[in-house]
Amino acid sequence: MSAESARTIALPSGEEIAALGQGTWYLGEDPARREQEIAALRLGVDLGMTVVDTAEMYGDGAAEELVGEALRGRREEVFLVSKVLPGHADRKGTVAACEGSLRRLRAERLDLYLLHWRGRWPLEETLAGFTDLMEAGKIRYWGVSNLDVADMVELTALPGGDAVAVDQVLYNLSRRGIEWDLLPWCREAGVAVMAYSPIEQGRLLKVEALGAVARALGATPAQVALAWVLEQQGVAAIPRSGSPDHVRENRGAVDLHLPTEALDALDAAFPPPSGPTPLEML
Repeated sequence: MSAESARTIALPSGEEIAALGQGTWYLGEDPARREQEIAALRLGVDLGMTVVDTAEMYGDGAAEELVGEALRGRREEVFLVSKVLPGHADRKGTVAACEGSLRRLRAERLDLYLLHWRGRWPLEETLAGFTDLMEAGKIRYWGVSNLDVADMVELTALPGGDAVAVDQVLYNLSRRGIEWDLLPWCREAGVAVMAYSPIEQGRLLKVEALGAVARALGATPAQVALAWVLEQQGVAAIPRSGSPDHVRENRGAVDLHLPTEALDALDAAFPPPSGPTPLEML
């Protein structure tokens, strides 16, 4: 399981990032698990899972503080992502929120900064904040999370809005609605997609059909679920894991390629959308 074999996806700039990264939702909230969670994040980086995703919302900054500790001395090895809460996402608030995240992360810049979901502030305000942060060298790219097609069309029609790099959305075998319209739109626009909760926070692992495919392939259900996401063109996955053993298991998905019969079995158990579906969120 070498880092060199990791799959990548391309950002609109042409930069390649790891297709399998690490999420941090709920990490940093239990002091008894802190050392294990830090070890898991560091191991993930060792194994090539170098996209590390967090947010100011997670544990009211506790996840960012954990990530900052885990990445001490290793900042340049990772593609670091955080998010601004909608309530903070006016022009000045976006800048202030990013600066707070940077302090907690012990970092001078983010590689990617996302609007966590759409709130009361006009997109123009958030975009102006992102522009200020880029000009100040505090972020390299900006993007959004939980925005559907209509929102993306509105965003990219704004001056500078076509610079959006990523839309991070809920996507897994049981949440396939984006395949009808949002995923094709992003592919056409060159916007990368990041899938959060790619194993549905563990709930997918209880589905017998997924287990059957995994047994046939000599893999685990989590590996099959992640490999399925990674098979989708231009989609990255950011599963959360707080233990080194689970990180190793997740990393195994990178080397798992699903044959046609496995994909057909998964389609039968988890049918693709037959029409437009409102974007789902967790």
